Amino acid sequence: MPCVIAVMAMLALPARGFDGNPPPAGATPVAAALPPGAAAVKNAVPSGNSLAALQYAADGGHPIAQWKLGRMYADGDGVTRDNLRAFDYFSKICNAHAEDNPAAPQAPVIANAFVALGQYYLDGIPDTHVKADAERAREMFAYAASYFGDANAQFHLGRLYLEGRGTSKDPKYAARWLGLAAHKGQPQAQALLGQMLFYGQNLPRQAARGLMWLTLARDSATPGDAWIKEAYAAAVSKASDDDRAMALRLLERWVQGRRN
Repeated sequence: MPCVIAVMAMLALPARGFDGNPPPAGATPVAAALPPGAAAVKNAVPSGNSLAALQYAADGGHPIAQWKLGRMYADGDGVTRDNLRAFDYFSKICNAHAEDNPAAPQAPVIANAFVALGQYYLDGIPDTHVKADAERAREMFAYAASYFGDANAQFHLGRLYLEGRGTSKDPKYAARWLGLAAHKGQPQAQALLGQMLFYGQNLPRQAARGLMWLTLARDSATPGDAWIKEAYAAAVSKASDDDRAMALRLLERWVQGRRN
């Protein structure tokens, strides 16, 4: 399906803006990536994005600054990695902004903080008070998935229902959440849903539709998602010519629908 990769390049998600406060002077730039849907909120904190400026804004309760610091400590980006400190920053955001308007410009950052907490609760943070608690993780994902409609949260929630972690195993409910995330372009959700449909795992088999989702996932997967490319390759090797042809037609409809 050589034309599929080309048409995937047409897909794009809109970003939203946010007005913020001016920074204190004198700063060294520190990079921090924003979550999907929030690219333009980089203007919410000082233009220099310095550690001093971020700390100043975070201490004043600025959620974007708190999120950036949380990500920096979680990733060890410009600072010594400290998961507990990251957890604390994400917790401050969730405690103060859980009821913010889900259409507000900062909503993607708040939802991302809930997802980060959910991931910490899944495995816990060694040698700290944050213990593994899959049920609590599910609550974090469920809130971000339902209230904010966050695609990453929907993916994580679907996976928990698929695996029966923190809740009863429910493949159909898992497929519902994975489907919501997949339609928003979340590649991991697309891949899992694609596998379920292609192989008929706990769902009626729809090989062509499953291959469509796997193709979309493959074309937007990151280098760290090697399993997605492997899942796609495995499905293609088992797909019939009819499955491939139908998958291509479904892909073309998908792209057309996104363009409209």
